[in-house]
Amino acid sequence: MCFFRPSLDQLHDPFLMKDMDRAIARINEAVRRHERILVYGDYDVDGTSAVALVYSYLSTFHRNIDFYIPDRDSEGYGISFKGIDYARDTGVKLIIALDCGIKAMEQVAYAAGFGIDFIIGDHHLPDGDNIPAAVAVLDPKREDCPYPYKELSGCGIGFKIVEAHQEQRVGVRLCDAPDSLDEARREKRDALQLRLLKYLDLVAVSIASDIVPIMGENRVLASYGLKVINTHPRPGIEAILRYGHVDRRPASQPGATEQPAQPQQAGYFEKELNITDLVFLVGPRINAAGRIRSAFDSVRLLLSDNPAQAELLAKEIDEFNKQRKDLDSAATEEAKHRIEADAVMRGRKSIVLYDENWHKGVVGIVASRLVEAFYKPTVIFTKSTTDDLYTGSARSIKEFDVHAALEQCSDLLEHFGGHRCAAGVSVKPENLEAFKLRFEEVVNNTLPPEVMTPEIEIDAEIDFGKHITPKFLRILKQFGPFGPENNMPVFMSHSLVDTGYPRVVGTNHLKFNVISLLSRSRSFPAIGFQLGKHFPRVKKGEPFTICYTLEENYWNGRTDIQINVKDLRFDED
Repeated sequence: MCFFRPSLDQLHDPFLMKDMDRAIARINEAVRRHERILVYGDYDVDGTSAVALVYSYLSTFHRNIDFYIPDRDSEGYGISFKGIDYARDTGVKLIIALDCGIKAMEQVAYAAGFGIDFIIGDHHLPDGDNIPAAVAVLDPKREDCPYPYKELSGCGIGFKIVEAHQEQRVGVRLCDAPDSLDEARREKRDALQLRLLKYLDLVAVSIASDIVPIMGENRVLASYGLKVINTHPRPGIEAILRYGHVDRRPASQPGATEQPAQPQQAGYFEKELNITDLVFLVGPRINAAGRIRSAFDSVRLLLSDNPAQAELLAKEIDEFNKQRKDLDSAATEEAKHRIEADAVMRGRKSIVLYDENWHKGVVGIVASRLVEAFYKPTVIFTKSTTDDLYTGSARSIKEFDVHAALEQCSDLLEHFGGHRCAAGVSVKPENLEAFKLRFEEVVNNTLPPEVMTPEIEIDAEIDFGKHITPKFLRILKQFGPFGPENNMPVFMSHSLVDTGYPRVVGTNHLKFNVISLLSRSRSFPAIGFQLGKHFPRVKKGEPFTICYTLEENYWNGRTDIQINVKDLRFDED
């Protein structure tokens, strides 16, 4: 697979995925019989984008179709019995479950009792050899699945279903090399690419938000998805970005195009959007609807082809996002205070906290914030609103497999599921203290003390005044899209000072201008998130060393190189 020139013909044959042939045959049967199909997905970004993708595709040729997203509070994660009851009551004969279902043995059996079939498209770890008795179970992480790439997002699995269905209909495949086809089949393949490209924006959003590796097949999907977003964004994504203060240029300006068929040029927006923009601007807003009210709103926004309707939905979802920020900030500060005031908790290698007043929709965010602050595997619980369980989210540090740890505590848990870095979990109140002790024991036996301090891996030391140029940045951008397993290069430079007038902005961010003491050449604007504590010494002109990434900063129509400081150490220290 060519790293610098991702191409759709580098995608793997979707029919290599176990059960894909059975899934496509069952979809075709449902279409032929005019059966009602329900597209079912989780309430997070990955699930809602997967539902929007598969639903929008099927609805182009099958009208008897519906979608369903479980309520976070009343149904919880995954396939719910309430959702199956809804399918039964509305005459559904086939449920296509996306980003969930790999452990839904009871739910699939329950649906079968009503004559409802399941196709499961998931990317989470199965429960060993236990696989639901569905018509088809698509999951590259199945031990018996020969699919070459194992790290697709849930929406990525949805795309492979659409890809397989389209390929069967037209008789060619994306993985066919163009020079191996005659002219007629090459034209069919080119037309197939055009039909499938428009769905890759949703796949890119899911890849960014679900923190899957941006290597292999995900690199191809993310690259093309970003091109689509930059050149021909769907109304819902464009409306979301507007509320993130990213506006587009007039269509007549260079870089804009009416078709995403060959999205060579980015620039439909004021800036070229990248994975980081999707992580911080798009993902949280799509998530916010499911956290605060209903993820149905997120799917409706992603499906909308009406700009005015998309604007109204995006405005409402932006308000949900503001509420979510208030809730997670308050809970995070309270959690930090409890940890810092408890010597026993401070001495542990893990964090397990419960509070009945914390909103269920933000416990995952709170767990992530605490991992950032204390660098310990963390599980945050709150009281379920529908049963007597405590429900929560687990987040981990890079050296620790939190899913494997939960497996070692499974006898104390009611439910859990997820992957190495994140998981959902529920426990009976009477088992919480025992779980705290067991989880701490597992962490303590797994993690040596030396890995409990976060590290920043530096790729190269460079001459600040000599090497940082627009050409250098253009070369770096060719390594993108950046993300897990293909992180943005981190550089280090010594003997730097501020040019004057540093300031603290936002909550605690250091904004300053940096120049090399050695060369005294060009200075660069710099931002150090959560580094406001260094302001007094930076202002005094003390020399320092920084590790940083390079990025483009857009302001008032002008593009500059900006230094994103990851950490700072004064030379005197």
